[in-house]
Amino acid sequence: MIDTSEITEKVILFAVDTGSGDDVSKSLEELSELVKTAGAICVGTLIQNLDHPETATYLGSGKCEELRALIEASDATGCVCDDELTPMQLEHLTEILGVKVLDRTMVILDIFAGRAKTREGKVQVEMAQLKFSMKRLVGMRNSLSRLGGGIGTRGPGETKLEIDRRVIRNRVSQLERELDDIKKHREIIRKQRSESKKPTVAIVGYTNAGKSTLINRLTDAGVLAEDKLFATLDPTSRAYTLESGQEIILTDTVGFIRKLPHHLVNAFHSTLTEAMYADILLHVVDISNPEADRQILTVYDTLRSLGIKDKPVITVMNKIDLVDEIPPVKDLSADRVIYLSAASSVGFSELDQAIDDVINAGRRYVETLIPYQNAAVISKIRSYGTLLSEDYRDDGIFIKAYVDHTMEL
Repeated sequence: MIDTSEITEKVILFAVDTGSGDDVSKSLEELSELVKTAGAICVGTLIQNLDHPETATYLGSGKCEELRALIEASDATGCVCDDELTPMQLEHLTEILGVKVLDRTMVILDIFAGRAKTREGKVQVEMAQLKFSMKRLVGMRNSLSRLGGGIGTRGPGETKLEIDRRVIRNRVSQLERELDDIKKHREIIRKQRSESKKPTVAIVGYTNAGKSTLINRLTDAGVLAEDKLFATLDPTSRAYTLESGQEIILTDTVGFIRKLPHHLVNAFHSTLTEAMYADILLHVVDISNPEADRQILTVYDTLRSLGIKDKPVITVMNKIDLVDEIPPVKDLSADRVIYLSAASSVGFSELDQAIDDVINAGRRYVETLIPYQNAAVISKIRSYGTLLSEDYRDDGIFIKAYVDHTMEL
């Protein structure tokens, strides 16, 4: 693996605006943050208006020359396309521009390679990179010598891109078997959680919305929380006790992003399905981001692509400490909306109450007398239900509580 820690690359970002309604300039701003996270800096941008990208070169011939002049004038070492390039486009652009050419997918894969810490995360990253490389092998063969170091070279690296397709397929098969074993282990853990009757709450949201900060503040999980896209990649699960005494399991998940390629969603399916098996989704939104509305739509689109629907959603409008007044951001798909600041722990009581309310909505309310010889059930209710009150009387303990429909009292 090539050490790129000392390399600071200068890149030009480019895109085609087809007039489809997507704000290309905003998408390039996000791409600029992606390349920054990957260790490069953006020194210029170029947008061309076309009905559709050129088949052979993505950009028109005149814009290719304009891009080459911009690269030379800014002394850039490479360029990054905001869309996924075909092998043919990648090869032709590399020949025309004479520098390293990357696309959004390659940058995201590079970031993932640097962020994965657990064995599962590393396996998923390598598998995604190898599948992506195999698809591009023919188109990239002539341009590999130009890659050098820097972003786009982490993970399998140049030498693995040059190996035979058959060897790549064998390695992918090996990784898939390993991922199946990891998946079985994760399913055992999920089964144990299910048997414990503790509600599970999956924290989802756009990348850099503050999910890791939230779980750290609530549970002291120690998850890396930086002002970068994809600061954390591997899921983290921690126990958390609500103010009511209800015990739950909180699980952090990888952040979503616009134009997340489908094969990346597939590669990280086992990680993202933490949300699929959760009882409640905690949707964290960076309310200080001008693109908050679009990011909300991206999150729901990604959840639908995973087949995750019909789950209670609590939307957390985060980072209220960064705005002078609350912007008119709406999430009409949420069951509850809470405003808070994860960084300063403001609004946590309201969040606890919202989680409690949603959990209890699926339970039965009871008022009953528990004989003293059955007093152990009180502890069970505290762990797996919500004990609202208890009154110690001569003939037993009179309780008011929310309990699971299957719980016998």
